[in-house]
Amino acid sequence: MAGLTVSREQIRVLDEHIADQLAAHPDAEIFTSLPRSGTVRAARLLAEIGDARGRFPTPEALTCLAGAAPSTRQSGKAKVVAFRWAVDKQLRGAVIDFAGDSHHANPWAADLYHRARARGHDHPHAVRILARAWLHIIWKCWQDRVPYNPAKHRALQALLNRPA
Repeated sequence: MAGLTVSREQIRVLDEHIADQLAAHPDAEIFTSLPRSGTVRAARLLAEIGDARGRFPTPEALTCLAGAAPSTRQSGKAKVVAFRWAVDKQLRGAVIDFAGDSHHANPWAADLYHRARARGHDHPHAVRILARAWLHIIWKCWQDRVPYNPAKHRALQALLNRPA
């Protein structure tokens, strides 16, 4: 029992340290504004994406490195679209963790996830589809240095304003 108490205290101290470091970063508001990002998840996304905006000149560069874009190989008439293995696995983990939870808090994300499942994709594939869409939004917010604003998310607003 004493070991558990010590572990909980260490976790609390680490959480406080992560929160302090995140609050001091100029991009913190971008990542904490994402639905269900929380402090630790936002810090993980920020740490993995970084703040060197030139590293990802396009959203596709970010989605490919994160493993949210499929890998297409073509030779002659044969074309294969498959899971992307050569990725930054830490970045993929951070993005998949965020996307996998976001559909519980954001109607647009839930709609995208459920439509992917309805097309026959399994849960991991549906989450990667959602992650790819989120990465385009995150990239735009990150490049423009503005927090995510659901009121300005056109696809979300279209979904909310759609007749029942």
